[in-house]
Amino acid sequence: MSNAIEIEGLRKTYAGDGRTPPKEALKNLDLTIPTGSIFGLLGPNGAGKSTTINIMAGLVRKSAGHVRIWGFDQDVNPRQSRAAIGVMPQELNLDPFFSPAGALEVQAGLYGVPKADRRTMEILDLVGLADKADAYARTLSGGMRRRLLLAKALVHHPHILVLDEPTAGVDIELRQMLWRNVRRLNRDRGMTIILTTHYLEEAQEMCDEIAIIGDGELIVRDRTANLLNRLDGKTMVIVPDGEAGAIDPPDGVEVEHRPDGSIALTYMRGRTGPEQLIDAVHRAGITIRDVRTEEASLEDVFVSLTHRD
Repeated sequence: MSNAIEIEGLRKTYAGDGRTPPKEALKNLDLTIPTGSIFGLLGPNGAGKSTTINIMAGLVRKSAGHVRIWGFDQDVNPRQSRAAIGVMPQELNLDPFFSPAGALEVQAGLYGVPKADRRTMEILDLVGLADKADAYARTLSGGMRRRLLLAKALVHHPHILVLDEPTAGVDIELRQMLWRNVRRLNRDRGMTIILTTHYLEEAQEMCDEIAIIGDGELIVRDRTANLLNRLDGKTMVIVPDGEAGAIDPPDGVEVEHRPDGSIALTYMRGRTGPEQLIDAVHRAGITIRDVRTEEASLEDVFVSLTHRD
């Protein structure tokens, strides 16, 4: 199928408690996530990301709309739709008295996975916990507990894996291990990956496509490369060979002399070409020792799209 997730007109309103008014967390959200993609779901705090994930996972009841998981309508086939998705939550919700192997066996039983189809040790080896299979979960470090959460999300062999802030507060080694495993699952098993993160450089590096939501509504959905191209600004950084004189730049170009001695020329690609900047540098009598360019980052795009006055 072309889409692993199809969401149409999704709404969620949390009832007030008498002292606070009802909160509309999602407002007519439409979203499709292609099969086999690594898809980023981004937005500020309170944008509705967690609510969307919890509805997809069957943990929160929607107020209106339709959700199809791997072709199964949640309202018609709730069991099949839940079986198609695995969620690695942000919170460390583990039973401290279970071993990793025991926790995976219980999780597999809850999903109705027959014993013959369980791959407990294979999954623990994938996440680097094979040597801790029989240790109590309470003895595991924070990073190991996050690995165990990933393992639990994989026990029922889901087609779709949701990673909710998976690298929050983890070290570099664990982060690299996690992304290696995610790429392997996507490449070798064709698993669709949905990622929410506040580390935008991760989303920029990992995701094929990205949706940004804000205040319960879809702001933009596009391929990552297209989102980066939305900002027309670009910076050429000149490293002069010796003293640098004053530059008379073309109209609309900003000149910044940086503390390291380099000169940053920021321009709009639709108005100014790099050859005009080079000509201005040469007219200033500057000999160029090195030159590089700086592109807009996903963080720049995110801020520009979600900014509130």
